[in-house]
Amino acid sequence: MSETSGTVTHIRKNIVLYGALVANLAIAVAKFIAAGLSGSSSMMTEGIHSLVDSGNQVLLLYGQKRAARPPNPAHPFGYGRELYFWAFVVAILIFAVGAGVSIYEGVVHIQNPHPIEDPTLNYVVLAIAFALEGTSWTIAVREFRDKVGDETWWEAVRRSKDPPAFIVLFEDSAALIGLVIAAIGVWASVHFGDARIDGAASVAIGLVLATVAILLARESKGLLIGEAADPDLIARLRGVLDGHPAIDAVNHVRTVHTGPESVFVAVSADFADDLAMGEAETLIEEMETRMRAISPIISSIYIRPEKRGDAYVE
Repeated sequence: MSETSGTVTHIRKNIVLYGALVANLAIAVAKFIAAGLSGSSSMMTEGIHSLVDSGNQVLLLYGQKRAARPPNPAHPFGYGRELYFWAFVVAILIFAVGAGVSIYEGVVHIQNPHPIEDPTLNYVVLAIAFALEGTSWTIAVREFRDKVGDETWWEAVRRSKDPPAFIVLFEDSAALIGLVIAAIGVWASVHFGDARIDGAASVAIGLVLATVAILLARESKGLLIGEAADPDLIARLRGVLDGHPAIDAVNHVRTVHTGPESVFVAVSADFADDLAMGEAETLIEEMETRMRAISPIISSIYIRPEKRGDAYVE
């Protein structure tokens, strides 16, 4: 990846995050005003939801900045995984603050219902919020679609090593679902004259957020622990070694993402017994050069000569 293309990719990622941040801040203010004037529990829940989402975007932007720091003696492979840490924190916040407060607010409103006096302002705010969230969602979908290819969206999420790409998409999807639930809750509460329905809508929104949080936590945990590179990339790396006349066998090719755009490669290979030390060094340099040419995300390569009988063979 050239410096120019890398900069463009970084800018596009930030556009998604900044777009979501601006939309959520504006929506949160409007929802809290509407909730204060109407007394709607689901609107208060939606305001908290948008506020939590705003904080999440700030954390992801901070994580991207921290992850971009260069390697140093204390962290020789860089700080790329710090982005995975902040992604996991985002999932916890969605679950603990977003879902937890939403469900609590809903239960309180069910136990002590307060009728909505005038739902008009709620409908206006929800319509504006839907338009803004829809715009943010469209940007996130367009960015994510470029990476999906022939895969299903769920497969793309499972294989993605870039949390902001799918976190914003999940958040915006949950936000749109939450807005629909809030609108139904407000309407049903007024139509049937039962304010408890508005509280039930808050609980439903909280359950949606909890589901999203669990999915995000699961994906972020895998990345934080360390996930292998794409199987296609591993196969191409192995192809560089397989069949080489100076290599009797390839014991294993192991990879791990040290960041969204950074992969560490460790190779164990059984070199020919008659290969001189100098020739082995030249061969290793040749293999590393060919491997780096396969993908720009390969940051480090370690090739270890090892007898097949002494190695763990995959």
